[in-house]
Amino acid sequence: MLSPCIGICSLDASGHCEGCHRSVAEIARWSQMGDDERLNLMETVLPAREALRV
Repeated sequence: MLSPCIGICSLDASGHCEGCHRSVAEIARWSQMGDDERLNLMETVLPAREALRV
């Protein structure tokens, strides 16, 4: 299963993981998501969140 997890698992002030930038809800639902939804998050949503942090 595709996963953006890099093993740095702590939440920032906005509730997103410091390592993969997923929300708690996204992490909890990850195994129930379809491949298309996971891929969209990994290619679009998570990189955009990471860019906002820099």
